[in-house]
Parts: sequence; C-alpha cells; structure tokens
Amino acid sequence: MADTDNLAEDNASDRYTVPALERGLRMLGEFNRDTRVIGAPEFARRLGLPRSTVFRLLSTLEAMGFVERQGNDYRLGVAVLRLGFEYIASLELTELGQPLLQRLCDEIRCPVNIVVRDGRFIVYVAKVTPPTPFTSAVRVGTRLPAHATVLGRILLEDLTLPELRALYPEKRLEEFSHSTPKTVLELFDMVERDRHRGYVLGEGFFEASISTIAAPVRDDSGHIVAALGATIHSAQIDPERIDGLVQRVRAAADELSGLLNYQPRKAGAQVLPIARGR
Repeated sequence: MADTDNLAEDNASDRYTVPALERGLRMLGEFNRDTRVIGAPEFARRLGLPRSTVFRLLSTLEAMGFVERQGNDYRLGVAVLRLGFEYIASLELTELGQPLLQRLCDEIRCPVNIVVRDGRFIVYVAKVTPPTPFTSAVRVGTRLPAHATVLGRILLEDLTLPELRALYPEKRLEEFSHSTPKTVLELFDMVERDRHRGYVLGEGFFEASISTIAAPVRDDSGHIVAALGATIHSAQIDPERIDGLVQRVRAAADELSGLLNYQPRKAGAQVLPIARGR
C-alpha cells in the first residue's frame, strides 16, 4: 500500500512539472566556481538534449539576462542577482567588499558602493552610507545606464570598440546630461582615457549636483568584475581633498582586487596588444 501511495505521489509531481522550466534551471545549475563558462555543445552533452533545444533555452535565458554570451560560450548573467538580495549578500564580491566599504565610508564620510554590469546597465550590489544629512537616492538593486554613469564607464573599460558597438548599435546614445557621450566612438575614447588614468572622477556626470570617484575591481583573470566608488555632493568637494579621496578609493578597489586573487603584472612583463580597431 505504501509503495502504491508513493507511486501516486510521484505521478502527481510529474503532472505538475514543466519540462522546459526544469531544463532551463538545470542549465543554470551547471555553472559553479570552477565552471564559469559553458558552450552550447557542452550543455547538450551534459543534459542529453538536442542542440536545437539547447539553443532555444539559451536564447530565452539570454533574453531575460540570466546568461550572457561570451564568444561562443555562455556565463551567468547579473539577472541571477535579481532573484533576491539574500543571494547578493552571499556573493564573494560583496562579502569581501562590505568591510572595505564600511572602513572607506568611515574614513571619507561619504556614501560608497560596489556595482557590477548587467548588459547596458550597472547594478548596485553593496552600499554603505554615513550618518550625515546628505543621502544618495540609490540603494542595493538600483539599475542605471552604464554609458551615462562614472561607475558604468569603469565597467566598460575591458570592451573593445567592436564589442561596444555590438552593445550599443544605435547611432546616437541616450543623453541624461550634457556630459553623456553622444556616440559609441565618443564613449570609447572617454573609456580609453579612463583606463589609462586608472580611475574616474566625474563631477555632475549623471546628476548635476552629484560627483563620483570610481576605480576598477579585478579578479584573478585580470578582468574588471566590479567598480568601487564614492558619491560626493558637489557643494562639499574641497579641491584640496580630491587627491586624498581618489587615493583612498583606488586603495580600497585595489585591496578588494587582491582579495579576489588579482595579481598586477610585474614591471617589464610582456603585454599582448588588444585589438581595438575603430
């Protein structure tokens, strides 16, 4: 009798199972710390599915932001973060970065944050605000356009011009202030200068009264995985403090990169040129 009951329960469960959803979730479950990118043929092999089915599933997940294309392979997209802030808080990046943000905030008495890129947007994944009258409107989970924000410019630094054009195929970029780059080429030139400088200081770049200092955070592959920044009310900027603020933000970003096992190239090491054709 017990076996009959269990069989009935299994059959009932099968009736309510959505095969396509199950397959999509199984695909997401194949990613882990050691397997960060997977190609469609490998998905087909692992899940025992036809390639046509795998491509349809990947197209759906990519459209929703749950995976991102990386050449012929795929990696998890930042939309996974939007499944819940508890997951965000558990990420290695935010777990390691939160104490650094708290220390930096205590030192400079300004809101500080960490953001990652989700396609054409930045997403705030960690934030610390001091007990002062000035408060920033952004919070964890806030999304802003990458091309129009200082933090977004940092997160676009790894992209070549062809990659930027693929991300922004339109002739004119949406403008949010007089500082917003108007074309992809203008954005590329701006990001190139940022990359060589090693940080960005933008006064009123997205909002007229708000200035931001930001620096890149890199992982063990050397790629930029986040931007760490400080938000300052323009009226509070003391020219004599700027250099010190920039140094503290860059030091915090470098320390977080070190915790993510990033190793800067040694002086004199050979660096292969990156194709950045216009």
